[in-house]
Amino acid sequence: MRTRRNVAGLLAVTALAIGLLKGRVRRYLIKEGSMMPTLAPDDFVMATRLTRRPNRGDVVIVQHPERPEMDVVKRVIGLPGETIDISAGQVHIDGSVLAEPWADGPTHPDGEWHLGPDDIFVLSDARSLTLADSRTFGPVDGSNTLWKVTAVYWPLRHRQRL
Repeated sequence: MRTRRNVAGLLAVTALAIGLLKGRVRRYLIKEGSMMPTLAPDDFVMATRLTRRPNRGDVVIVQHPERPEMDVVKRVIGLPGETIDISAGQVHIDGSVLAEPWADGPTHPDGEWHLGPDDIFVLSDARSLTLADSRTFGPVDGSNTLWKVTAVYWPLRHRQRL
């Protein structure tokens, strides 16, 4: 039993090392609290290069639309072709309220966005802490969604898969 775990651990480390060497896996330091409680400042996360469009609920690293040299970590809320409406503290997608177990607090300010064929709408989990997401900079071109966050690996007390 122990040998099996050791072999599985060795295979996981080998796959990670190969991914890092080939540029398919990236480690990233969370610098601010906009994704709390999911991700905290000083968490180190592992991210994989996206080869497809992200899904709703994925935590992604995107290029900031107004500052291309800066990457931001956000959660995908809206997908191409959808209409996002924020009103009364809730997010509505094409008229239906979105259940958001990850959101910390109500969502403000109110607004409506129509997503183009390549757009995604991203929000912070800590909604009252920051507006540095699609509420202020608008939808993000899905082709600028480079990485999907898959796990927190450090500190150990925060370790989790996403």
